[in-house]
Amino acid sequence: MVVYIDLIFAANLLIDGVLLWLTSWLVKHKVSWWRLTLSALTGALYVVMMFVPELSFLYTFLVKFGLSVLMIWIAFGFRSLQSYLRAFGAFYIINFAAAGGIIGVHYLLQSSGDLWKGMIFTSSGGQAYRLKIGFWFVLALLPLVLLLFKLIQSSRRHREQLDSYIGEVTVEIDGVSVTCPGLLDTGNRLSDPLTRIPVMVMEASLWEGHLPASWKGRLTQTGADTLVLETDGQSFAWQDRVRLVPYRGVNRGASFMLALKPDKVRIELGGDTFCSTRVLIGLDGGTLSGDGAYRAVIHPDLTHKESAPEAPADKVMG
Repeated sequence: MVVYIDLIFAANLLIDGVLLWLTSWLVKHKVSWWRLTLSALTGALYVVMMFVPELSFLYTFLVKFGLSVLMIWIAFGFRSLQSYLRAFGAFYIINFAAAGGIIGVHYLLQSSGDLWKGMIFTSSGGQAYRLKIGFWFVLALLPLVLLLFKLIQSSRRHREQLDSYIGEVTVEIDGVSVTCPGLLDTGNRLSDPLTRIPVMVMEASLWEGHLPASWKGRLTQTGADTLVLETDGQSFAWQDRVRLVPYRGVNRGASFMLALKPDKVRIELGGDTFCSTRVLIGLDGGTLSGDGAYRAVIHPDLTHKESAPEAPADKVMG
């Protein structure tokens, strides 16, 4: 068997560099290129030492663990114990994720015959499995595994950031109460131009059983003013609560949104509870969030501290 040490060295230099770069991204710690290169070079040189018989004693758990400690110190330095341990833990998590992904794909592609060929029996009667993964297979699959890991982590971070702006919204209209998750949109300035009452948008489907049957499926295609005119003479208990709010949509001209005047709106967000009666509920005929993370868009004026979070029931107000 011919072993090309220069090729193995180059491949490990690249792999270690990618792993360290992904670690810096995960812990949000910028690393200079020379530190990353020097750290990756240290790891690649260790792999080359494995092929020197006189240095076989270096291939032990303690030495490998110490090498990883050294690599993280070279790449990230030592600002504090906490930041160092975060980088160290992230480095091992990424390594385990990459190794697990490669082994998982390798196992998935194997046939039953390949599995039996790798099965061995020990002298004590136990069973073991000999894992043989090609060098080029690892080199080709590693970038894909790490890319998938990065995409999943980015998606998780985005969802965590989104969750910090999501609260629970409860709207009461004439004895009817509807609760749904709502997203606080700090850039939302939609309000009634005459009364300056803020408008909180909700999916119309949440009120489907209480709206005229002729409105179903038409809120996005038919003008709001047309729908209001069609309700004349019809039995609609909330006719006096209907409002038309003018707005300008993205890439669209001026239009009207159907809105309802609620009795009360309760918002629970970030550990605080806000109640308001001075608000309109705009009806959106579509879906506000593709994954259903929220079904209402909260106007920022409804969560201002000066609008007074709801006081606890046992608190005496003077």
